[in-house]
Amino acid sequence: MLALETKALAKQYGAVKALDGLDLQVPQGIIFGFLGRNGAGKTTTIRMLTGLAHPSSGSGWVAGVPITDHQSLSWKIGYLPEEPAFYTWMTPCEFLDYIGRIFRIPSKERKHRIDELLAVVDLQSAANRRIKGFSRGMRQRLGLAQALINQPEVLFLDEPASALDPEGRRTVLNLVIELKKKHTVFMSTHILADAEEVCDRVAIIDQGKLIVEDDKTALQKHYSKPILELECRLEDIDRFSHTLQSLKDKPWVIDIEIKGSLAQIHVSAIEPAQETVLAAVLQSKLQLVRFEWVKPTLESIFLNLIGENHNR
Repeated sequence: MLALETKALAKQYGAVKALDGLDLQVPQGIIFGFLGRNGAGKTTTIRMLTGLAHPSSGSGWVAGVPITDHQSLSWKIGYLPEEPAFYTWMTPCEFLDYIGRIFRIPSKERKHRIDELLAVVDLQSAANRRIKGFSRGMRQRLGLAQALINQPEVLFLDEPASALDPEGRRTVLNLVIELKKKHTVFMSTHILADAEEVCDRVAIIDQGKLIVEDDKTALQKHYSKPILELECRLEDIDRFSHTLQSLKDKPWVIDIEIKGSLAQIHVSAIEPAQETVLAAVLQSKLQLVRFEWVKPTLESIFLNLIGENHNR
């Protein structure tokens, strides 16, 4: 069963197509990464999927509920916007109690759920402090607790870690991984490293159009090109660069990128590359720090696909 589906979903503001005919199918129980640059249409899509904006055309369903049925939809989903808003004079306990009352959660169950969620997001020690004094990371974790109060089937996260420091980002990403055990997570982000770390399946959107959607591993395999990565000692940089530059005319070389002591050789065939590069290194009497074949990153795939889309 699908957690989410859209068919030709579109949103237009005057002459601007913010979203242009989006077709998605998101299975249950995964972390789905919705990737794109700022302004690509990610937030617009999430606002329609959560009932906060009405589609110009097309249709969508979340947890089996049409996205135009706002009242029924609200019971099935949780939503953490990029910048969650709070009544800052409240404490986390008071705020989550207020949200729980909106969902008509009985008093005894509400208290138990609040205690449980504050433990999940590691805010027990700040449970009775005013939100006004919270850091950005603490607010983000409280926003996550608020999004989970109604035990949603599908959880929407809009750029959940984009404005956090490294420690806060790590905390939120670890939470997202744990949430997959009980929820389907739909996460938008422009930070490709985050998506590569936590997502099972990804879609890339650009200028309101879907560029590709696939399992993350399958995507990396499909777009992979052999890349040989080498690193030399700092004292050997000049000789290292000269040795690798001499290989540029080989028929199996697609490109050679050298940045100081680190180099990547993009090749069309692995065996001749491996033999020839090693022979050249030995002949030059270079001592390598690293010599390995590397997978393409989600970021490199993203940049290639976006570049191709802009060149059409």
